[in-house]
Amino acid sequence: MFLAITNTPRDYAWGSTTAIAQLLGRRPSGRPEAELWLGAHPGSPSIVVNPAVVDGADTLADWFAAEPVRALGRGRTELPFLLKVLAADAPLSIQAHPTPEQARAGFAAENAAGVPIDAPSRNYKDPFPKPEIIVALSETFDALCGFRAPSETLGDVDRLDAGTGRLSSLRGSVQSSLESTLAWVFDGSDEAARVIAAVSELARTAVDPSPSIATVVDLADRYPGDPGVVVSLLLNRVTLNRGEALFLPAGNVHAYLGGLGVELMAPSDNVLRGGLTPKHVDVPELLRVLEFEPLPVPYLRPVEVARGVERFDPSGVGFALLRVDAGGAGAVVEIGGPSIVLVTEGEVQVKGQDGGIRLATGESAFVSPDEVRLAVTGGGTLYVATPA
Repeated sequence: MFLAITNTPRDYAWGSTTAIAQLLGRRPSGRPEAELWLGAHPGSPSIVVNPAVVDGADTLADWFAAEPVRALGRGRTELPFLLKVLAADAPLSIQAHPTPEQARAGFAAENAAGVPIDAPSRNYKDPFPKPEIIVALSETFDALCGFRAPSETLGDVDRLDAGTGRLSSLRGSVQSSLESTLAWVFDGSDEAARVIAAVSELARTAVDPSPSIATVVDLADRYPGDPGVVVSLLLNRVTLNRGEALFLPAGNVHAYLGGLGVELMAPSDNVLRGGLTPKHVDVPELLRVLEFEPLPVPYLRPVEVARGVERFDPSGVGFALLRVDAGGAGAVVEIGGPSIVLVTEGEVQVKGQDGGIRLATGESAFVSPDEVRLAVTGGGTLYVATPA
């Protein structure tokens, strides 16, 4: 079964006023539109375009609850993923996500403490991890992700300081450890505030700034005095070209800076934040879940699994994202269970074992597991979110 779905974009302040509207082929609302959720997450379950074909269910969540076997197949009660279109016109918060064990423990502890599930101060909204894939749809997509080698951070600190000595305490802290540097920058002390102000001021006057220093200027203008301004110097500064992807596992500190992308993640809303946001920040909990080892940029390279089909498939997360080029002779996609398809360019015809659907740019559909194999034709690009 193919079931056309849609949704109302989430209006977070950092969202673009035009990107999602252009993808969906409608006039901009005039408000920021940050994320379009495609799935059954209770925070914003997808809307069924024609409820009559699923006995009046208005959302995917309603239909899954009413007819789990028909919708999801035997042995499943929910989708193992949430697909999003993300449109950032301003930086998101510096954040990380927990491991499965941390999520279960944190959720249980906040329940035991009586913290309401919808409380702004709640860290753990569910007992699940939130690994995620982001694939750039715009020509470029900018992000901070993972700790870079301290020597690279120190190189930028030296360029900024230029022998003035104003950043000597920052240099010493970075030479000591990443963990102690983050704890110090976030501690709210007068010295931390002085260093944040000095880094911001020196970055604005830097000659031929590196991408990391240019990012400091942007963040300082948007979030003056925020610890995230200095934290950004500790992180890998990445620009994805269209079609390139990152995989962000548990414990990876990151912040998206700008661009349009397709994001696939576990269906969780557990986010530990540490700066660049008016939302709840819990620095001790963020520091507890972070992995402090410097690592290369976590690029996720796709594997060509069939003609016109590339698969982004990080191990151990329970989901995969496929990109299908439906040009020429078309393509065939094997799905691993209940799936969601989204057209990001052009128009395609998708046929399964029993049904089919035609989708244009910005349109999406849920695919029941009995369709098994999808034949995709037409002139367009299709993303398929499916169980691994």
